Amino acid sequence: MVCNMLKVPAVSIIVPCYNAERYLAETLESVFAQTFTDYEVIVIDDGSTDKTSSIIRYFDSKVVAIFGPNRGASHARNIGVGRARGEFIQYLDADDLLTPDALERRVNILQATGADVAYSDWRKLQESADGEFILGETVARRIDDIHPDPEIALITNFWAPPAALLYRRSIVEAIGGWNLSLPIIQDARYAIDAALKGGKFAHTPGVGAYYRVSNQNSLSRRDPLAFVQDVFLSACQVEEWWKENGGLTGERRAALAQVYDYTARNFFTGNNVMFRESLQRLYRVKPGFQLSLSKVAGVLSSLLGRRCAAWLLSRLRPQTPAE
Repeated sequence: MVCNMLKVPAVSIIVPCYNAERYLAETLESVFAQTFTDYEVIVIDDGSTDKTSSIIRYFDSKVVAIFGPNRGASHARNIGVGRARGEFIQYLDADDLLTPDALERRVNILQATGADVAYSDWRKLQESADGEFILGETVARRIDDIHPDPEIALITNFWAPPAALLYRRSIVEAIGGWNLSLPIIQDARYAIDAALKGGKFAHTPGVGAYYRVSNQNSLSRRDPLAFVQDVFLSACQVEEWWKENGGLTGERRAALAQVYDYTARNFFTGNNVMFRESLQRLYRVKPGFQLSLSKVAGVLSSLLGRRCAAWLLSRLRPQTPAE
């Protein structure tokens, strides 16, 4: 049952899509199969050139349809939020799926706990060599198992797809919009921003979403270096936020060092400028940090030999006054 348009729905489901004709109908059907029915569906066609618009029109009054030029998923989501009326916001990528009780369980836990974000376990749908999607790994992780501070956990080792999280409108308004400067890790950063704005997270056990892992369509797979650059830029932005909001505590410095260590290692063979910037940031937030250059050392050893590699690696580490 679709909510009456004259009544303010409890949940607004925002679905950005670009050339999603292969998946969109199945994604929307997973919404219409929800046990929780007090919702509206807002679909934003971000300039598709395939049959996506025809699929959207097929669902007619079941969805609020918005059509516009291609400006990216974050921009499309921001447009959707502008039209949303619900107390809770569910972002849903056009190729992912909700389990039938996903909304019901998430709304219930937010109402019971007063938390700002509900997140569930999720399962991968892995694309096979013949193009079929088969059930893959189930990811069942709690934020507080990684770190009691969600800001630390989310910037370091926790990630879940948008389909696995439900946001309270008040935290969405506090965030103020999706970060348009991060086209690849935009969803990870949105959850981080919820934590930075003081959002409380509540876990709903059990699989609540299916996340497609495509062999070709993932931005991070198509351009791994651009992914790392997004990670670096996001960490720089968070570092500045922390400086202005409580300062760089020991745990915050350690978290940033972990991220800058990751970006330095990944930039080493692909972007010398970004590699050096990562090192500078790393040693500034954590003087004396031991850069984990095991992978870099292996590459250098194979190219230059062990002695040359050892000498070069020693030059990458900060020198103490005694040296």
